[in-house]
Amino acid sequence: MLRLILAILLMLFSLLTIFPIPARQAWYPAIAISEFPWIWMIVSALLLFWIYKASPYRVPAAIITCLAFCLFAVPVVGAYKVAADLDERLLKQFNVSTADLKAVHRKTAFSATQMISGIGASKIPFTTHEYAVHSGVPLSLNFYPSQVAGKRPCLLMVHGGSWRSGDNSELPDVNSYFAKAGYQVATINYRLAPEFKFPAPLEDVHAALVWLKQHAAELDIDSNNFVLMGRSAGGQIVLSAVYRLNEPGVRGVVGFYGAADMLYAYDEPHNKLVMDHQMVLRDYLGGSPTEVKQQYIDASPFAGVTPNSVPALIVHGYIDEHVHYVESERMAEQLNKNGVPHLLLGLPWATHGCEYTLNGPSGQLAVYAAERFMYAVTQKGVKQN
Repeated sequence: MLRLILAILLMLFSLLTIFPIPARQAWYPAIAISEFPWIWMIVSALLLFWIYKASPYRVPAAIITCLAFCLFAVPVVGAYKVAADLDERLLKQFNVSTADLKAVHRKTAFSATQMISGIGASKIPFTTHEYAVHSGVPLSLNFYPSQVAGKRPCLLMVHGGSWRSGDNSELPDVNSYFAKAGYQVATINYRLAPEFKFPAPLEDVHAALVWLKQHAAELDIDSNNFVLMGRSAGGQIVLSAVYRLNEPGVRGVVGFYGAADMLYAYDEPHNKLVMDHQMVLRDYLGGSPTEVKQQYIDASPFAGVTPNSVPALIVHGYIDEHVHYVESERMAEQLNKNGVPHLLLGLPWATHGCEYTLNGPSGQLAVYAAERFMYAVTQKGVKQN
């Protein structure tokens, strides 16, 4: 009976590779299952061996365990399927091919063995600088120097946290990875809700860009070659900064599962057991759409796209229960209408925070696409269609 119970529990966990999380408590398990699938496949195989060794319920337990194994394999199979035509899609949108890239970390879009061995994102020391003081709040950035000598493009990173939490220390492996790839990397803190409303974070992004340009000579930054990248709340912030502020010197933007249509996000909230999305939006924007509709419009990145907008890479999981995948589809549709080069990298198995580990299926594909995108916009000078 114990073996049957364990098989059923394993099967229930495996469903998180194909269904959105039912409650907030399942979020971290969903990331662990979808981005470390090899562990759960091994657990399933060991349980299957244990079941067959001695169990009165061996047949139903074995069937259930085999089904769980297949579901745990969904991210691996899915990653290979996404990887199959990723080079072709990147070439079509950004005119960048593997032959263009002389020295990149990611030679292949996805490798099952590198889920275990890792992709080589070793940590790089950083320095901390105060770039502005806004409303009495000192704002700092962590600067990761490029490991390629000379004046280099700069990647400005903006953290997530529902606009009300988090800081620039999150996911340091991403910062180190791109510093090793030849980019100066600055990851910033910004003012948080509910004390500070939109557009405060955009003002902070602008101030960080001004500071980086002022210190470009000492930091070896090519001040005419910035890329903005953000995840979750940071995704909305960088997309808004790029398509609303039209910052000079910014060549492209990478958004990880950021809200793109704030009115839609409010009118179609996700499961409240995961998060009270309407409350989060009210805290960030200062009220409901009835009270501050223009705030929702101004904070919606897709509404600011024009034919002169810079290219974009957008990464989003299909089963994200924090930000609707359809918002990224709307963002991509608006970019397409305006002839702006872009790629929406949709990941069928992925939830919010899918690139938590760069070694997982989502992380590998994301950095592969991002590195090639960044090369295209900073080195090849990809323009609008």
